[in-house]
Amino acid sequence: MLHVHKILVLRFSSIGDIVLTTPVIRCMHRQLENAEIHYLTRTVYMPLLEHNPYIHRLMGFDHSPQELLPRLKAEHYDFIVDLHRNFRTVALRLRLLRPSASFPKLNIRKWLMVNFHINTLPKIHIVDRYFMAIKRLGVLNDGKGLELFISQKDEVALSELPANFWNGYGVIAIGAKHYTKQIPVELATEIVSLAPLPFLLVGGIEDYDKGEQINHKIPLKSYNICGKYSLPQTASIVKNAKIVITSDTSIMHIAAAFHKPIISIWGNTLPEFGMYPYMPGNEEKSILIENKELKCRPCSKLGYTECPKEHFKCMRQHNPQQVIGAIHKLLADSR
Repeated sequence: MLHVHKILVLRFSSIGDIVLTTPVIRCMHRQLENAEIHYLTRTVYMPLLEHNPYIHRLMGFDHSPQELLPRLKAEHYDFIVDLHRNFRTVALRLRLLRPSASFPKLNIRKWLMVNFHINTLPKIHIVDRYFMAIKRLGVLNDGKGLELFISQKDEVALSELPANFWNGYGVIAIGAKHYTKQIPVELATEIVSLAPLPFLLVGGIEDYDKGEQINHKIPLKSYNICGKYSLPQTASIVKNAKIVITSDTSIMHIAAAFHKPIISIWGNTLPEFGMYPYMPGNEEKSILIENKELKCRPCSKLGYTECPKEHFKCMRQHNPQQVIGAIHKLLADSR
């Protein structure tokens, strides 16, 4: 076992991936006596971690991590935990010349699955793969899942929402970085219209117009907050939801950090890639909905700006009634 005092964690993006690193941070802090944990990410993602009590020093960069190279060298880290493993993190590790480790990314196996539908993917969540990076430190997964810390100032009061949301609401994420992961407006509209409780429509400012389309059709069942709140504020809204409907995107992992009932609706990607809701011991609170009959799935390990086949059946063919059934089940189980 390697004895360490000062550890640098590298994860530069993005929202969901950073939330997925939180069990590693917690377990290192609790299991390594007197260890200082420093974390380097992009400045834009720092709000996700600035209130994490297990991080001794949080650092951010705007353009390149090389901006911080002199400062990082001066720290003389005992160990570097690379939870990103891309060109930039490898280059930084080489420049720092400190003991380090990373995790298996499975890129070749994902490529085989995407291009030839040859499934050699291990049945292991990416969080458990992250823990392989700290195996040398003797740190074990405590099985307590993800976590996200929000300051009091970022808590969104219930009074800010329409009165019909005060007795409980759901969240549906209509945005995603890639189009082929997004829940279509028509599907979201039908789900919310049939659901037994009102839903907040969550997304970025770029999703606002889609939210307005839904809100215009079912104004008493939906409320568009796309782009209205900061990332920590949106997280607080998710924390207080009764149920969360999302695609394979960051809201799914934020919801998992708060152990919320989750319905994840899958488009062009697969849960087998290891990025499904991570809630050890609470797996019954997560229902996955996907079209397993389409031969074109998966078409990418990430996503596209448009469907390569131009039909987007992986999302458009989902049955709203299946989602409604999942809502009723999860709400009943949570009582």
